[in-house]
Amino acid sequence: MEQLKEILHSGSCRGVARSHQGKIRRFERRGVADLFSLVTDDPQFLRGASVADKVIGRGAALLLVKGGAREVYAEVVSSGALEVLRRAGVEVSFGREVPNIINRTGTDICPVEKLTAGTSSPDEAYVLIKGFLKDKNL
Repeated sequence: MEQLKEILHSGSCRGVARSHQGKIRRFERRGVADLFSLVTDDPQFLRGASVADKVIGRGAALLLVKGGAREVYAEVVSSGALEVLRRAGVEVSFGREVPNIINRTGTDICPVEKLTAGTSSPDEAYVLIKGFLKDKNL
């Protein structure tokens, strides 16, 4: 995890994942787009993986659980995300816990955080996020 934190803190990406085989993937896009793509396009990659990210909200946490991540570090994590990860038995560490992830303009709760607030199902969250990303053309 320390190697992943170093990559994250270097400022070269928003997040980074290491598969249990040692392969590294960097997340460049904002929000959950890269994580969603990884779960969709390479579903085995996250099985047993370690992930470090700048911000993890409830939606990202549900995707990480769906993907089978073993260990997660977040610079900032929402209380809802922390609950999801802990309930699923994911080893989690973080810099700062916040009640909710806030949107980019700072005016409201993050739309994916709001979207997934009513579910604890990783599969349901996946479908909700898929629709959200499709609507945003991401």
